[in-house]
Amino acid sequence: MKAVVYRRYGGSEVLKYEDIERPVPGQGQVVVKVAATSFNPVDAGIRGGYLSEVYAVRFPHVPGVDVAGTIFQVGDGVQGWEVGDAVVGMLPLDANGAAAEYVVAPADALTTAPTSGELADSAALPTAGLTAWQALFEVASLRAGQTILINGAGGAVGGYAVQLAKEAGAVVTATASARSADRLRNYGADRIIDYIDYGATPLVSAGAVFDVVLNLVSTSAEEAAVLVGLVGDGGFYVGTMAAGQDDPKRRVRAQRIFVRSDAVQLAGLVNRVDDGQLSIDVADRRPLSEAAAVHDDSDANRLPGKTILVPRSVE
Repeated sequence: MKAVVYRRYGGSEVLKYEDIERPVPGQGQVVVKVAATSFNPVDAGIRGGYLSEVYAVRFPHVPGVDVAGTIFQVGDGVQGWEVGDAVVGMLPLDANGAAAEYVVAPADALTTAPTSGELADSAALPTAGLTAWQALFEVASLRAGQTILINGAGGAVGGYAVQLAKEAGAVVTATASARSADRLRNYGADRIIDYIDYGATPLVSAGAVFDVVLNLVSTSAEEAAVLVGLVGDGGFYVGTMAAGQDDPKRRVRAQRIFVRSDAVQLAGLVNRVDDGQLSIDVADRRPLSEAAAVHDDSDANRLPGKTILVPRSVE
């Protein structure tokens, strides 16, 4: 089968598209015929070796945390899945991923794929959707009537976060570029502003405060401190890429989130998709053979949004 493989840490040039053996399932595992995987920033972080102390991969390594596809083979001890079932899931971050025509997956990491929309597009849901859910409700305990600032809402996590926060009854302020504004308004954002100028933007100088600040962009320690300062007394700062510091005097808590796979939570997100409460946005669909170019575009901040990678067998 064809797969994307790298044998050492490095830039996008270490990614090779080549033939490898198709995996076989072990106890409690299934093999999924991949309809698509999606690119996530964590894929680049692992590839570059920046997360090696957190996720120790073995070489050669196949990237691709998200998977959407159909069950191809069922291993011993697996119940509830049959060959041909359409599934979606977030794979273990330290195991071989779904940037391949087939991938082995823990059966308990998968849930039934959405029945609405294209199966391949649902690969854009697991990691980004789970990050948004866990940040909002596990970490920040967001509830109806609260105010939230979502910094960097134009990306995949931000899009889900806007929708989920609005569904929960929060008042949502989102920062994003003009190209994302209409989509975020359709998602229910109450206010949209351009990217924050940490020294001059009216949002900062006017002293606006929020119950929750969700920061989805890379910021310096000084910039993170500005965002923490926008949290009201007793509120929460959550960052996916930049940690902040607690402010004990104001009872402001700050935490960086590291997403984890959770099939039950993912099933809830799938139900929202099928019920029309949650939209999956795919900005670009690329052949799996172009994975290195997608990583390169991400490294250079050229990706237009959530990108899925489609194996040639289903192109």
